[in-house]
Amino acid sequence: MSQNPPDQPPFASSQPGPHGSPYPPPAPKKNFFVRHKLLTGVGVLVLLIVVISTATGGGGTSEDSNTAGSAGTATATGSTPNGSAAAEPTSAAAPRPGIGAPARDGKFEFVVRGVRDGGTTIGPDFMAERAQGRFVLVDLTVRNIGNEAQSLDVSSQKVLSTKGTQFSPNTTATISVDDAAVFYEQINPGNALQLTIAYDLPTGVDPAEIELHDSLFSGGVTVALR
Repeated sequence: MSQNPPDQPPFASSQPGPHGSPYPPPAPKKNFFVRHKLLTGVGVLVLLIVVISTATGGGGTSEDSNTAGSAGTATATGSTPNGSAAAEPTSAAAPRPGIGAPARDGKFEFVVRGVRDGGTTIGPDFMAERAQGRFVLVDLTVRNIGNEAQSLDVSSQKVLSTKGTQFSPNTTATISVDDAAVFYEQINPGNALQLTIAYDLPTGVDPAEIELHDSLFSGGVTVALR
C-alpha cells in the first residue's frame, strides 16, 4: 500500500475531481440596471417627460398657433374676430355757442345779440373817432349769475379773426357808441347790462369769434360770430 510523502498534505492533488475544478465558480455579474436602480429610475422618468412633451407639441398644435396668430393680426389691424372693422372712439368737440346762445364764464352769462358794421367814423363830427381800418360793433347782454356784485371789464372782451388774430376794443369808439359801456361797470347778482363794444379791424378782416371774460384773469368762453 502506497503512502503520501510526509511533507505533502493529505488529499492535495492537482488533478481535478470527478465533478470539475476544485474551486467554486465565480459569482455571475449583476446586470447594469440592477446595480444602478436609482439611475435607471431617473433615466426612465426623464425619457417619459421628453416623450410626453414631444407628443403634446409644447402645449398646442400648429393649428392652434395659426389660429392665435390670425386673432393677433386681426386685433392689431383693428378688426374684430368676425372680420368687421372695430369701432374707433370718437372725440367730437362740443360745438361753440353762437349768436343768441348763452355762454358762461365765472359769474357772468353772456349773450351776443348781433354783429354789425360800424363804418369808418363813430361819434359827432367835431369829435368823431376815425378807424384805422373799419369799425365792427358787437351787441352784448351780460347777466350776473353769481351771489355778489361783479365789475365788467370791457377791455377784456377780445374779437378773433378767422386766422386767430386777436383784437381789443377801441375804448373811445365804444364810449361814443354806447355810454352805458362804462369801464368796470358793476353788475349786481341777477341784474343784466346791455352794451355795444366797438372794434377797429383792418379792412377785409372779418370777425370770426369773440372771447368773453368775467374778469381779466378768467379762463373765458368763446362764442362764434359766423
